Amino acid sequence: MRTFPLSRRAVLAGTAAATAVAALPTVQGRAQAAVPAAGGAYRWRNVVQGGTGFVTGVLFHPSVRGLAYTRTDIGGAYRWDDRTDRWIPLTDHLGWDDWNLLGVEAMAVDPAHPNRLYLALGAYTQSWAGNGAVLRSEDRGATWQRTDLTVKLGANEDGRGCGERLLVDPRDSDTLWLGTRHDGLLKSTDRGATWKAVRFPAAPSATGQGVTLLVAAGRSVYAGWGDSDGTSANLYRTADGTTWEAVPGQPAGTAAKVPVRAAYDRHTRELYVTYANAPGPNGQSDGSVHKLRTTTGKWTEVTPVKPGGATSDGGTDSFGYGGVAVDARRPGTVVVSTNNRWSLVDTLYRTTDGGRTWTSLKDKAVLDVSETPYLKWGADKPKFGWWIQAVGLDPFDSEHIVHGTGATLYGTRDLKRWAPQIRGLEEASVRQLISPPAGEAHLISGSGDIGVMYHERLTASPSRGMASNPVFGTATGLALAAAKPSYVVRAGWGDHGNGAWSTDGGKTWAPFKTQPDVAKSAPGPIATNADGSALLWSFGAGNPAYRSADNGGTWSEVASFPEGAVPVADPVDPARFYAFDTTTGTLFASTDSGRTFIARATGLNSGDTEFQLAVAPGRSGDLWLSLKGNGLYRSTDGGAGFTKVGSCRASYTLGFGKAAEGASYPAVYLVGATESITAVHRSDDEAKTWTRINDDRHQWGWIGTAITGDPRVHGRVYIATNGRGVQYGEPV
Repeated sequence: MRTFPLSRRAVLAGTAAATAVAALPTVQGRAQAAVPAAGGAYRWRNVVQGGTGFVTGVLFHPSVRGLAYTRTDIGGAYRWDDRTDRWIPLTDHLGWDDWNLLGVEAMAVDPAHPNRLYLALGAYTQSWAGNGAVLRSEDRGATWQRTDLTVKLGANEDGRGCGERLLVDPRDSDTLWLGTRHDGLLKSTDRGATWKAVRFPAAPSATGQGVTLLVAAGRSVYAGWGDSDGTSANLYRTADGTTWEAVPGQPAGTAAKVPVRAAYDRHTRELYVTYANAPGPNGQSDGSVHKLRTTTGKWTEVTPVKPGGATSDGGTDSFGYGGVAVDARRPGTVVVSTNNRWSLVDTLYRTTDGGRTWTSLKDKAVLDVSETPYLKWGADKPKFGWWIQAVGLDPFDSEHIVHGTGATLYGTRDLKRWAPQIRGLEEASVRQLISPPAGEAHLISGSGDIGVMYHERLTASPSRGMASNPVFGTATGLALAAAKPSYVVRAGWGDHGNGAWSTDGGKTWAPFKTQPDVAKSAPGPIATNADGSALLWSFGAGNPAYRSADNGGTWSEVASFPEGAVPVADPVDPARFYAFDTTTGTLFASTDSGRTFIARATGLNSGDTEFQLAVAPGRSGDLWLSLKGNGLYRSTDGGAGFTKVGSCRASYTLGFGKAAEGASYPAVYLVGATESITAVHRSDDEAKTWTRINDDRHQWGWIGTAITGDPRVHGRVYIATNGRGVQYGEPV
């Protein structure tokens, strides 16, 4: 399973053109006040899924037992709380306008000052993404000061699993280094408040890697360079903090093209470097491991297993090397990881003799994923890992090793038994939410990469794991029959079918017996009418929609359905479906169970592709249309006419929950703006007035995909985030 959380825009990893580097630009710091304390009106927690995203870095503090940090590509950074065995999120305060900063490019700690923590933030280097920023904390991430950069960072692009690109200088705690992808090397002499570009021997190219790692070795600093052609230098160092030079004698060739990560053994004074022919996490097919004795300049290859051998099925054992960690207590003890090894499955290799001999830790590993059953991916046995580029070795416990994968963080305390060490860390990119009005589960969710989950409890990872029969990667559609909530349908990307239906509320599933040919290449949103007698499946622009009246046994084309629109079912009348055509700004409606559609209201924000159409539960024809910055519109006549809701300035996603005591209309939940700030709001009076229910500590970046209230619990709301899983709030 290749996990690649998506942003709200298309992922364009590695495609940006090189940006010219200005002559030693100065990046002035903008101080950000400490984040205000929570307001206390709502209590916010994650619905527990158990990771579900790419953990790109793990960093144990070298001086404090039990203190560690981890970073993710789109879900922010976390601190390990050794007392509760949980990860504590550190960047949930980043709001709507700062969605790009939920990608953590790098992190750094100060060995001499344990309370100091630094984060380099920025998910994309594309033109549509904002510039990066550096956060600095004096209290382990409880509060922050912020400096906005004039350059972009790429925490969700190729190379995001490479080494830390941020480093506290070993000579001076006030000096920090920051490697960028397109703008060379930056330096701060005031603990990250301001930054300047420094002269560096290598010039950026269009590949978008630039500096791949920064590591201290004694009093020297080493920098990996990811834009080498395989023959030019890709590892540099400075001994005085001013002059950088290529490291002599460094390995060359395809297997050592990109330095991925490095770790320094202070006992033997050797620097271990993992290499690959591509930055990863995808695309690696060759790699190696080398060590440099920094006192003599001697290089030695210590690759555990060279890629390229034959597999038992006649294939080729191709992979690169990724993570590396040294044992602070035992000289010559090192752990490295393979990466992108799909045929024989990735592993960790461990040596106790400086790389002369290695042992694969996967071979005797016993994996316990009972706490996060989805890691079985619908099979009987979970994988030891994939996309392993983050490896950490506890400096106070030689048998405590953790490694990140595309969906979790595994840990061991005895080198044999492994289990997810992931509590508190939730990174799903959530796409769909349903809160059924009855049944065991209060929530069913659909996400990128991990399909659909049936949450029989909100505080534990679903016992059934991902919905199977078939297993989906990314879910594209999820719907239930409003008058028959035991009937649920789903759609998504899968190798063994792209749609399924359930008659027990989503506990178990049956695949559609047939599906339109286009479903395999372009599965899209799906809807079922109020009584579950008809399905409507859309497949994106340029493709017609299809209808089934026999649970996916047969399908017929619906020529009058607007291509690429999202079908929405009326919650009361089984004959009615709705769809909004963004190209013309027209609301279409069907009164014959989806067989034909006719245009009704027109002129509604034509040309904008981001919108949401919702129908109030228990009310036929009561439509709400969110049109982003153009506001919120409502129709009470099945889409014949719409009126703008005056209390709402902007609306991105909207949902409904149980009505307040004494109220006749469902509670309305909104991600949008009633004044200037985009936030989460609730209305108990049919959108006449709104109350903000999140606070400045709970914002989670971009949250405009889906929101729904709980039809059984007034005040409870579920929010889909792009990298922080499902958040749910309840009044306190």
